[in-house]
Amino acid sequence: MDSNSNNFGDQFQNKSKYVRDDLPKHFLNWDTKPKTYKNYVNPIKIIHLSTPEFDEDLPFITNRQSLRTFSQEALDLEKISLLLFGISGITRSYPQFALRTVPSAGGLFPIETYSVINNVDGIDPGIYHHNIKDHVLECLKLGDYRIEAMKACLDQKMVYNSAITFVWTAIIERAKWKYLQRCYRYIYMDAGHVGQNFYLVAEALGLGACTIGAIYDNELNNLLEIDGVEETAIYVGVIGNKISII
Repeated sequence: MDSNSNNFGDQFQNKSKYVRDDLPKHFLNWDTKPKTYKNYVNPIKIIHLSTPEFDEDLPFITNRQSLRTFSQEALDLEKISLLLFGISGITRSYPQFALRTVPSAGGLFPIETYSVINNVDGIDPGIYHHNIKDHVLECLKLGDYRIEAMKACLDQKMVYNSAITFVWTAIIERAKWKYLQRCYRYIYMDAGHVGQNFYLVAEALGLGACTIGAIYDNELNNLLEIDGVEETAIYVGVIGNKISII
């Protein structure tokens, strides 16, 4: 057996990247769209459930939505602290490991959070890394990187207009150390957990948010100055204040 055939996870990660001017050609045929919902015609029994009614203190669960337009009001630094903690903050620490606000396969937490900050009170625009252990933002580059971030996200304007564009990367070896080539499945699950927390905390704070999976991998990696192999960008989230409706 070819030794390279054992590296199916690495091959998947590399071959599934989006490259500018070389996107896959695909047209949607709505006549062949699979059914959205599955139901069984003859189940043994059907249990009718009560109408979901959440406590009034939990509106963020039912109000969660993707918003792609934002006001130009600057974000508050305190909300950024709460948001970053909610995305992947440490909740309990032990001698050999720590628990966070999100689950992670094997407790390995391969996901890192970078922030392309555009409009936050008290923070200069630039690219920052969230040091989760100390809960601080580490400034990596100063300057306006909205255009570069927008282009790397298939030119989507909501990236340019956001107060912050979060870029989630994966340090592959953290998960591969235990799970070998299957690690990629768990890495993307972990990213999904982070993304859902991002949405829920944003809604709880009254902010608009949207996640993005369509990225030019190498362009985003270059922006963050990571190699795309040991650490690679996999997911993006934009956030800003909601536009007031009078």
